[in-house]
Amino acid sequence: MPDFKSSINLNHLKLAYQYLVNNILTFFLIPIITTVAVQLIRLGPDEIINIFKSIQLDTIQTLCSIFFILLISTIYFMSKPRSVYLVDYTCYKAPVTCRVPFSTFMEHSRLILKDNPKSVEFQMRILERSGLGEETSLPPAIHYIPPNPNMESARGEAELVIFSAVDNLFAKTGLKPKDIDVLIVNCSLFSPTPSLSAMVVNKYKLRSNIKSYNLSGMGCSAGIIAIDLARDLLQVVPNSNAVVVSTEIITPNYYQGNERAMLLPNCLFRMGAAALLLSNKRPEASRSKYKLVHVVRTHKGSDDRAYRCVYEQEDPQGLVGINLSKDLMAIAAEALKSNITTIGPLVLPASEQLLFLFTLIGRKIFNHKWKPYIPDFKLAFEHFCIHAGGRAVIDELQKNLQLSAEHVEASRMTLHRFGNTSSSSLWYELSYIESKGRMKKGDRVWQIAFGSGFKCNSAVWKCNRNIKTPTDGPWEDCIDRYPVHIPEVVKL
Repeated sequence: MPDFKSSINLNHLKLAYQYLVNNILTFFLIPIITTVAVQLIRLGPDEIINIFKSIQLDTIQTLCSIFFILLISTIYFMSKPRSVYLVDYTCYKAPVTCRVPFSTFMEHSRLILKDNPKSVEFQMRILERSGLGEETSLPPAIHYIPPNPNMESARGEAELVIFSAVDNLFAKTGLKPKDIDVLIVNCSLFSPTPSLSAMVVNKYKLRSNIKSYNLSGMGCSAGIIAIDLARDLLQVVPNSNAVVVSTEIITPNYYQGNERAMLLPNCLFRMGAAALLLSNKRPEASRSKYKLVHVVRTHKGSDDRAYRCVYEQEDPQGLVGINLSKDLMAIAAEALKSNITTIGPLVLPASEQLLFLFTLIGRKIFNHKWKPYIPDFKLAFEHFCIHAGGRAVIDELQKNLQLSAEHVEASRMTLHRFGNTSSSSLWYELSYIESKGRMKKGDRVWQIAFGSGFKCNSAVWKCNRNIKTPTDGPWEDCIDRYPVHIPEVVKL
């Protein structure tokens, strides 16, 4: 039988250590304050007054002291970065006509790839292990047999998902087009001319002096890059609103060939978009949902290595199984490690930082074979939004960060219900947490996104108020059914 008493004692010891280290300043200050208070009580009021009277300051010294205090206060407040608030956000929800059940996807695959049955079988094995459900959606042009991924259809999908998300954002926040000072649209694979940001400007007749940016070619982590850009712009443009739109347009990138690595995105990527309203206006602080605390961006590995995303492996039964490539997982691990190393000191309590430091010193000096200490990020965050790029990504982060099933529930359920919606998946996950009524005032959220290149970008938010369970949004008609059990393999 396991030694439960020993386990309980170790847990108590760890909790005591964390409490002591995290409150070390309090433990130092209490004796000092107590000693000063006792000495003042012993002196008595008359002697204290006499001491103050004995301190003689002339007018020049007094004025210089006041000026010095005002100067330091002014420098502090001017150098302090402006607070950036997430007022609200919306996620696109595709109509039921765009739904792609497994049976429909496989039937179309058999018709499109009828001359290559091995590619059809490959896609089937991908779907069986993907973690996707039966309600994900593809754009209308992909429903044709054969698919019709032309420029007109791609622009049609872009207008559908982007305008729907922005319209809902305007309705939800009461924002007017003339109130937008900054517009950022990120879409990795579809970069037409005129740009998608220009399309939004023309559609809503935005101001002629608006600061408009279009980000492309940055992968699934571009949503965090867009937020970082918006934050930088809001630091230099006072009293402003920024709208960020994150999406991926599927239509022009649908692959109809036989190369298996290229067929993989067909199985995982689905329609999606999110629109966010960020603001640095003080009046918006009271009604905003979140405050942006940190943004950390890391880039590891070469593009050539990162492009190699799958390899094939025959199992004993002769069936094709799929795994993320060893190269890609190694690059992802490097990027995540760099991101954690950067964000750790910003968010972790002192107890975890000390343990990490001691382990690092021990490995360098005593034994390099010591296992590196993985900080307990559950002490820094209440909620985790891990990019729903695929089941393997979520599994690896859950394992490496030692997260519970509930911590990754939002990511798994988003992948199941909506598929990989690229840079917008983080917002479907945040919406899931809100729809479950789990977001409370003061809660901290860590969004982690992965993208080509290889990038690992993350954002930290702090909840400004208790979030009421929303009655609308992408989860409104299905949140009661979730979470659902997702088997390792779904036999098709």
